[in-house]
Amino acid sequence: MLQILCLALCGLLTCTRGEPRALLRLGMDIMNHEVQSAMNESHILEKMAAEAGKKRPGVKPIKGITDMKVKDVQLPVITLSFTPGAGIFQCVSTGMTITGKSFMGKNMEIIVVFNITATNRILQDEETGLPTFKSEGCEVILVSVKTNLPSNMMPNVINKFLDSTLHKVLPGLMCPAIDAVLVYVNRKWANLNTPIPIGQMGTVKYILTSIPTTTASYIQVDFSPVVQQQEGNAIQLADAGEAPEFPEYCVEGSSQLLLSAAFLTAELALLQKSLDFNIQDTTVGELPPQTTETLSGFIPEVAKAYRKPTPLVTQIRINKPPKVTMKTGKSLLRLRGTLEMFSAQQQGEAPVSLFLLKVHFNLKIQYSVRENRLQMTTSLERLLSLSRKSSSIGTFDEKKLTGFITDFLREAYIPAVNDVLRVGLPLPDFLDMNYNLAELNIVENALVMDLKLD
Repeated sequence: MLQILCLALCGLLTCTRGEPRALLRLGMDIMNHEVQSAMNESHILEKMAAEAGKKRPGVKPIKGITDMKVKDVQLPVITLSFTPGAGIFQCVSTGMTITGKSFMGKNMEIIVVFNITATNRILQDEETGLPTFKSEGCEVILVSVKTNLPSNMMPNVINKFLDSTLHKVLPGLMCPAIDAVLVYVNRKWANLNTPIPIGQMGTVKYILTSIPTTTASYIQVDFSPVVQQQEGNAIQLADAGEAPEFPEYCVEGSSQLLLSAAFLTAELALLQKSLDFNIQDTTVGELPPQTTETLSGFIPEVAKAYRKPTPLVTQIRINKPPKVTMKTGKSLLRLRGTLEMFSAQQQGEAPVSLFLLKVHFNLKIQYSVRENRLQMTTSLERLLSLSRKSSSIGTFDEKKLTGFITDFLREAYIPAVNDVLRVGLPLPDFLDMNYNLAELNIVENALVMDLKLD
């Protein structure tokens, strides 16, 4: 009964997570690189060979051979292939020389070439929730054997001795090498679901949606990222309709990371308050002086209220969460809020509000990667709507301000937004991935990063 209840709860939790909002596709390019790197970093075959000649408590010596030593371990050749539904089939081709005293009392030297094969199954660790590889069905297959023992001397006995000795020695000696290499690979997932800060506003944590799946061409890891405010509240990811998918153009064997527009929207929600600005500089870029005199050219009522030029203070507030949208080749950041203009007063006096406008505008986003963080640089795409909410200078046609406000957003507000966005959005930390080399493509409702090796 308890087991059924646990399964039901797990199913409920899975449903509340919803569709994956970030997808990782690991092709053979990255897996080859990681397994080879782990083999090189661990020096595992050499270590195993060194251990072979040592006397270990509880391990009986091999009958018929004494003073056994292993030397001249060949540089391994690693061949990998995906096993659908399981993980990766691994074959390590190598060789070594085994020396010792034979049962005949002579110095013996055996040069052996063999393959170590195993299936490295990819799982989800129950305690950490991280992806993890575990080897199964390790076998050692002899390819060739050469010995200095006389071949014409009791060949059947010698062949039987060599066969039984090698099959006794090699699996126990070499199969642990596969497990030891996977320890190195698995360590490189260790930081994956560690919360990563976005400035001082909150964190992002990459949580697995389910056990990674394997096809004939790749391993796919699905994430339901958790975006959390600094005070601990999680930001709910909006329902973006159909789950994002990798585009068909992806080259077989290559690796990609897909980030949905809904996920990027949730991350930018952390920065919403940082997009509020009070701009009081009278000189801004190529704009005319930001004074009541300039403003009166668009709104005659201002000239009646302010006969002398008075500096303007512009307050922009984003009162709805920013929204990222993506169509093939184009991404926009949609902002909705208010723009209020004040006339600056003498020192010590509060500015006086002239009018308050509701604004709705789109910024075009260009994506890049710097220091393994996703960077966004924006430019004004267009001002979508402008409507008057209140005014202290009487009624006026706010549409006449369209050009003035558009120029102001472009010259004064957008540079400030880009400064905020320089904090960058964290990318999943796995397998020591260097994202700085990635090629970025905007597809329907998602950003796809084609991952490249150093």
